[in-house]
Amino acid sequence: MDALLRLYSPFSRLVCGLKKARLGKGAGRRRKAPLPVVSVGNLTVGGSEKTPFVIELLRHALKLGLKPALVTRGYRGSWENGGGVPSDGQAVLGSWREAGDEPVMIARRVPQAAIFVGKHRFRSCLRAAEAGARIAILDDGFQHLKLARDLDIVLHDAASKSPLREGFSALARADILLWKRGGGRDKLRAIQACFPALSVFEYQVKPVGLRRLGGDEALPLDALRGKRVLAVSGIARPERFASALRDLGAVPDSAFTFRDHYAYPAPVLERIAAAVGPAGEIIPVTTEKDAVKLDGRLPAAAASRFLVLEIGLVLPPELLSHLGRVLTGLAEGRKEA
Repeated sequence: MDALLRLYSPFSRLVCGLKKARLGKGAGRRRKAPLPVVSVGNLTVGGSEKTPFVIELLRHALKLGLKPALVTRGYRGSWENGGGVPSDGQAVLGSWREAGDEPVMIARRVPQAAIFVGKHRFRSCLRAAEAGARIAILDDGFQHLKLARDLDIVLHDAASKSPLREGFSALARADILLWKRGGGRDKLRAIQACFPALSVFEYQVKPVGLRRLGGDEALPLDALRGKRVLAVSGIARPERFASALRDLGAVPDSAFTFRDHYAYPAPVLERIAAAVGPAGEIIPVTTEKDAVKLDGRLPAAAASRFLVLEIGLVLPPELLSHLGRVLTGLAEGRKEA
């Protein structure tokens, strides 16, 4: 996976550069949506906790009474080209096959937020505005330059070995940088010196929940302590999942590791079920994103033993206060500093 990401990185950076050049020469133009757009993105190829932050951002906007809508591509879902609504803020209306795995996962975690998928983000913003949303959260939107945005938030994990989509100079167009703690103080100070107008906050990642596959009942996180586990994941950086399990005191026994957004065909599901083995010997654990694709598709004996680990972020109160002022200002038609 890392090798594929590195091969993709030069191409991605070239495409980003060409997009910026076209916009600069007037060959392209940014379309302005009829509601404020807040973009959440990153500089690297692969994951950097964008999805957990999007969940926190949607929840924060809901607490502020702003009626947010998530606008996301719905990668590899059948609605990606034509667009669709996996959640109207009241019920989940689409499966992962239609909407993609991450939108369905977010819909389950934040059921009060409407979600619009499709590669035409401007069209999704129009639909969100027509549905009464007051603010659009644009997922993975930092490189989507054709759509104008009112706030750009970038997450960065300096300790990650993932290749860059574009260089640090791109932070000149960002408003907020979320820096993962442990990424190096010297690097962070250098960025702050280069971009003094950039608001910088640190964040941490932590396990926040454990439940059974297909269920909502919360289990104690220490339920994995000292237990042998089978880790099943198809995410961009599977080492983060393995690290989280170890931090909880689990004993890694074996793993099924697949590419990001893996669809789990029937033969693979059979292999996973066979690897679970007799009850009590090993505990199979998967990620939230993978759970939406495993739920209802495994044999009952194996499914009943699967656990799902939920990951969240520790965000500083100063960031939440700052976002509260900015989001409220945008929704009310004023630009906050």
